[in-house]
This record gives sequence, C-alpha cells and structure tokens, in this order.
Amino acid sequence: MHQTTLSDPAGSGAVHPSNRLLIAVLSMSNFVIGMGAFMIIGLLEPLAADLDLPMARAGAVLTTYAVAYAVLSPVLVSVTGGIGRRRVLAAGLSLFGLACLLPVLLPTEGVLHASRILAAAGAGIFTPVAAAVAAGLSAPGNRAKALAAVFFGMTMSQVLGLPLGSFIAYTFGWRAAFAVVLVVLLPCLWLVWTIVPRGLSFQPVTLRDLARMMRNGRLMLAVGFTASFLTAGYVVNTFLAPLLSQNLGWGRDGITLALLVCGIGAVLGNMMGGALSDRIGPARTLTLLCLAQLVVLPGFSALPLAGGQTTLLSGALAMGLLLLWSVFGWSFMAAQQARLIGLAPEAAPVILALNAAGVYVGAALGSAMGGMVLTGFGLAPLGLVAGALMVVALAHLRLSVRLG
Repeated sequence: MHQTTLSDPAGSGAVHPSNRLLIAVLSMSNFVIGMGAFMIIGLLEPLAADLDLPMARAGAVLTTYAVAYAVLSPVLVSVTGGIGRRRVLAAGLSLFGLACLLPVLLPTEGVLHASRILAAAGAGIFTPVAAAVAAGLSAPGNRAKALAAVFFGMTMSQVLGLPLGSFIAYTFGWRAAFAVVLVVLLPCLWLVWTIVPRGLSFQPVTLRDLARMMRNGRLMLAVGFTASFLTAGYVVNTFLAPLLSQNLGWGRDGITLALLVCGIGAVLGNMMGGALSDRIGPARTLTLLCLAQLVVLPGFSALPLAGGQTTLLSGALAMGLLLLWSVFGWSFMAAQQARLIGLAPEAAPVILALNAAGVYVGAALGSAMGGMVLTGFGLAPLGLVAGALMVVALAHLRLSVRLG
C-alpha cells in the first residue's frame, strides 16, 4: 500500500500529531457507527413490542444489516478506491446518518430493514477505509496498536453507546435512540470534512483487486476465520437482552448495567488484543482467544448461576461472565486485522473490507442460528451451541495458519 499524503519521512514509524488527531476523529466516528449498528441488541424488546413482532423476527433486523454489509462493503470500497479519502469517509457517514433518520420518520418493519441496508452501505465504506488509514500511518511493529486506536471508538460504543441506546429505548422508545445517533453523528461528519486532508489518497484499488483477492484461496480462508469466530459469539450476542431478562429477571436497569459491563470488557479487550498481538504474534493471540471463549460461552446456558436461583451472587457471577466474554471477544479484531494486513499489505483497503464483510457474515449467521435455536428449543441451549461453533472456529484458524 503506497501512501501519498500521510507519511513518515524519517521511517521511524512515529505518528505526527496531526495524524493522531485524524485517528481520534476516525475513532469518534466509529463510535457513532458502532452505536447505530449494534444498539439493536439492547433495544430488541421495546422494538419488538412496538412493532408487534416475535423476538426472532425482530432479531432479523440485525441479520439484514449484517448480510447487506457483507455484500456491499468490499464492492463499495473497491469502486471508490480512486476517490479521495475525505470524500469517501464523509459519504459513508452521510449514508449512515440518513439510515438513522428514516425509521424515526417512518417506523415500520419494512422501512427499518431498508434503513439497515443503507446503514450497512455507509458503515461498509467508512470503517474499512478508516482502518486502512490507521494502518498506513504505522510501522509494521506498531500496526496492531494503531488499528486498536482507530477501532477504540467501536469499543467505546459498547461501553457508552449500547447501554445509552438501550436506556433511551426502554424509557422514550426505540425511535428516540436512532434520533440520538443522528444528533451525535452530525459533528463527526463536520470533523471528518474539516480534519481529513483534501489530498489524502492511497494507491487506488479496483474491482480487479477485489477479484484477485477473492481468488486467493489461502487468503480467503484467513478472512473466513473472522466469520467463524463471530458466528459463535452472535448466537448469544443477538439475544443477550431477552436471555438476561428471562433467565435473571433483569429489566431496563439490569440490562443497561449488563451492557455497560460488556462495554468495559470491550475497551479492555481492544487494548489487550493489540498489545498481545504485537508481543506474541496475531496467530497465537487468536488461538488463545478461541480457547478462552470455549470456556466462557457455555456459561450462558447455565444462567442463572449459583444453584439456579436468581440471587445477588448469581447476578455478580453473571456480570463476571459478561465481562470475560466481552474481553476475549473484543481482543479479536486488532489481532485479526494485523494478521490479514501482514498477508496482503499492498491491498490493505480491500483486505480490510473483506474482513469487515466477514464480521457481518458471522453476525448474520450467528443471529440466524440463534433465532433458529430460540424458535425450536428456547433460550437455554444458546451458550452450548455457541461453544460448539467456537470449536469449529478454532479448527478453522489452525488450518488457515498451517496452510499460510
């Protein structure tokens, strides 16, 4: 990948102060995108009640977003490869903002699904390009930390965005939560247009580059691990609110607190994943994360813990489970992104777009599988099914590392 504007003439890998500001702006924008994309998890119950939908059908909104992102992101990143990064980033945020406005004005199931497709297009342009910019600012030895920095906004959306969206939805209605995202997005859009240099560009990537990447079997196997890892997690993640509500009796405040704990774990995991990957390597880091999730995920089928009674002890144990699950889950992204860029540094925007697509393929598969389990067997088996799928993810990773 050749960078034309953001360079380090001394070759030291240090980041210029203006580039640190740019990374901060990209991170803030990722916060908005993360909140708008995933707060569906925390507002699933009020949304389903307002639209009179079964829980599994309401959860399909997340599946729609995930499938649209997986399909649109690599194509849109490739098509816009020759356009200045400022325009591409601003366009992505603008599309995402429009997607948040539509369900506020027209609160129907059909419009909600259509708006999620539009949101996926906007996020699918913005997030991979932002990650590519962060990678381009960094020496290879610090790349995972830089990616973790720009991804920090996404993790902060788990700390603040998801619990805030859930609280607003339970208190004022789910449409109000989307309105808040739109309000927070507008200053981010202005900052992107103001801070990102006019001439910032990379070596253009095209649909031909995308096709070349997709014909590389070993590379696509490595990208596919993103989907298999996230599939396991989203079996639980999509239906976390009803899982906590029905098994522990938690309402608005309990679920908001649970999402806050998950957000704290996301921040810790994001930092841990970047630092650990730079220290022991991405492949070893990812193997450790799979093994850790194998232990944690089945715990969701044992709720409430501590003898099957909902007590203060069982609530504390559940919070501990949520914290560990989030730490190990959010340590994943920086390590996987660093691993993939190392495999194809000359086409970082495309490979990161494919990786982002893998995230949402995993989200779509996981939410769909979770919905089928919920419909057929109820909430209880979700953790066990997620654990079994993590075994598949671990086997996928080891095969990919061996072939690579």
